[in-house]
Amino acid sequence: MAQQRMLSFVSVEQETPEKREAEERRGDFHEIYADYIEAKANEQSSRCSQCGVPFCQTHCPLGNNIPDWLMLTANGRLEEAYEISAATSNMPEVCGRICPQDRLCEGGCVIEQSGHGTVTIGAVERYITDTAWERGWVQPIKPMREHGQSVGIIGAGPAGLSAADQLRSAGYKVTVYDRHDRAGGLLIYGIPNFKLEKEIVERRTKRLADGGVKFKLGVDVGKDVSLAELRQKHDAILIATGVYKSRELTALGAGSKGVHKALDYLIASNRVGLGVRVPEFESGVLDAKAKNVVVIGGGDTAMDCVRTAIRQGAKSVTCLYRRDRANMPGSQREVANAEEEGVRFDWLAAPRAVLEKKGGGAKAVKAHRMRLGLADASGRQSPEEIADSDYDLKADMVIKALGFDPEDLPEHFSESKLAVNRWGGVKIDYRTMMTSIDGVFAAGDIVRGASLVVWAIKEGRDAAASIEQYLRVKALSMAVAAE
Repeated sequence: MAQQRMLSFVSVEQETPEKREAEERRGDFHEIYADYIEAKANEQSSRCSQCGVPFCQTHCPLGNNIPDWLMLTANGRLEEAYEISAATSNMPEVCGRICPQDRLCEGGCVIEQSGHGTVTIGAVERYITDTAWERGWVQPIKPMREHGQSVGIIGAGPAGLSAADQLRSAGYKVTVYDRHDRAGGLLIYGIPNFKLEKEIVERRTKRLADGGVKFKLGVDVGKDVSLAELRQKHDAILIATGVYKSRELTALGAGSKGVHKALDYLIASNRVGLGVRVPEFESGVLDAKAKNVVVIGGGDTAMDCVRTAIRQGAKSVTCLYRRDRANMPGSQREVANAEEEGVRFDWLAAPRAVLEKKGGGAKAVKAHRMRLGLADASGRQSPEEIADSDYDLKADMVIKALGFDPEDLPEHFSESKLAVNRWGGVKIDYRTMMTSIDGVFAAGDIVRGASLVVWAIKEGRDAAASIEQYLRVKALSMAVAAE
């Protein structure tokens, strides 16, 4: 019966959820995609070809059982679909909204390769879990047994929250420490509302708190409490701080008052959206209204910045990127959304200098044209400068979205024994995810480097499994020693 409702891609066209018109969505920070209605979710799920080797699943970092929950959705068995989805992901409704599906699951979809248009996996994933919340299928954490051991997690971003979910579900005491006043990390303060409205994150953290996870917010580990103190307090520690140190712009005038870090800009905008007073926004320093804005970079953070500036009422918004469209690291779907909303993309261009006004502040970016040369060690073509190609681009506000590096955690934590790799990330044994310090584990961007939320969730789950194994051995050793 189930198979009769599948393989409909030959007769049913791909149909994405309705997207609000660009002119409408430019004026607010609400999400731009509508939800599927149940009949549409069932219909679009039925387009799945139920591959013998599901490339959508192998292209998903979490290994989500995508064909299974598509089949169940197509047949109206939505609660079962939710259970299958939740078995491998701690926040599928978040991934359904912000994962670059065009580069992951949907990019590997077999019917997409055959020219029929991919199954809209992300939209269905979002629909399944949103419906589960509405119908009360998302249950509080209720461990089958309680353990006496505790785990301290440093960082309340996706890696830390996923690990907390797994460990608390297994019955361990969990305390999450974060320097910000809200849990969620970049899900709260980095990603704009038009991609992920904050109540989606807040209901997840509330579920954790209701299930017994303790949150110590506004606590900067290394400043307010040391790593050594946390090790004394807990049986195991997970470092999941993410990477927040912005890469610097090397062009002349990079220190101008009109040049800002992408994260400073996005955090200010998100805090305003949460109803928090932000003096730098109120004074206009971090507000793009009526300004000519230039964002330097081509990743997802750059896309968040350009689309935020549009919504703040910028006079013009230009994205300056040194490679071409085909070689940019950001999601092509995000680029298309940005173009619809009025963002101009200046491909194969790089900044040479930020020109300042007489009274201070930026007035323009002096840029030069680039071309793609030979491939570098990563396989990507290296950008090369074209001689005598300088031009000026009006800019009252310049935002640096050049990527992120890790903070110096050994120094910040006052822990010289914490080993780091050559780029400053925490060094781990990938078999156990343990750092150079016994009982201290690490996961997410602080290990991998700035990456996708779905990878942070995956590594948070993996770290939780390793911590659980470590704690079992530790408890057994203590029991043997006590005899």
